[in-house]
Formats: sequence, structure tokens, C-alpha cells
Amino acid sequence: MRKFSTCDLTQISLLACLIIVTGMFKIPTGIPGSEFQLSAPIAVAIAVVFGFKRYFLAGIIASLILFLLGIHSILNVEISLIFRLTVGLIIVLFGSSIPVLVVAGPIGTMVARFGLAFTLGTPFLPLLFLAIPGMVITAICVYPITKMLHTINRKVAGNNHVKSVL
Repeated sequence: MRKFSTCDLTQISLLACLIIVTGMFKIPTGIPGSEFQLSAPIAVAIAVVFGFKRYFLAGIIASLILFLLGIHSILNVEISLIFRLTVGLIIVLFGSSIPVLVVAGPIGTMVARFGLAFTLGTPFLPLLFLAIPGMVITAICVYPITKMLHTINRKVAGNNHVKSVL
């Protein structure tokens, strides 16, 4: 089993910070309780550009930090982990084509809301309805963000001899 290098650990930590910081930005959508978090399309882009292992470890670290700081509850952590697993598995199974990128985030959100409905014992449809604006924005934003992150990673990889996933 390959151990993580210093570069890997630094990269995973920076990706966790990126997830945390972008999760703090909540963009109102006009429907109360349905604000959009920029971390959703960025999470999908991280999974594509850096691979499932780095993406999932960064997500776990981000959730753990937010939980320990009291910013997230256990329900937030549950939603995040279900989202990350779903998105990661979709990308691992179906690749990183544009249609997969566009649907991975919304499907991840839908499955996470289903998990939340199950945990809370509440109806699924109202939870899904509130997430629809964010799902649409995620689908629209994910491709440009992925291209941007891929370009940044390629430039950094070229300068530091780090292997790129794509």
C-alpha cells in the first residue's frame, strides 16, 4: 500500500479548506431555505480533477473540522457524506464526461436529501423541492469550475512535477 507523500497531504488539506470556505458562501435563490452552496459544484470538480481518494479524504476532513468547530451538526455531516459518496461513485463508475458532470451533483443532492428524509422521518418531496434551485445552479456551474480547477492543477503539476489525475 502506497503511503501519502507530503505533497499528497498538503493537497488533501488544501482541498478540504477549499470545500470549507466555499461551503460558507450561501447564495440566495429566492425560495426561503433553499440557498445554494458553492461547495457542491466545487466538490464534483475536485472528484474529477484530483480523484476519488483525495476528494473523499478532503471531504471527511472538511466535515470533521466543521463538526468540531460546531458549525455543522451531525445531520450536516450525514448529508455531506452521502453527497460525497454518491458523487464519487457516479464519477468512478461513469467517468468524467460532461453529461456525467452535469448530473452527478444533482443526483448526489437528491440521494442526500433522501437520506435526510429517512433519518428525520419526514417526507422526501418537500426536502427535494427546496434543493431544486441549488441542483440547477450546480449543474450549470460544474463544468466551468471543473475546467478552471483542471487548468490550475495542470499548471501547478507542471511546476512541481505532481501527477495529475486527468
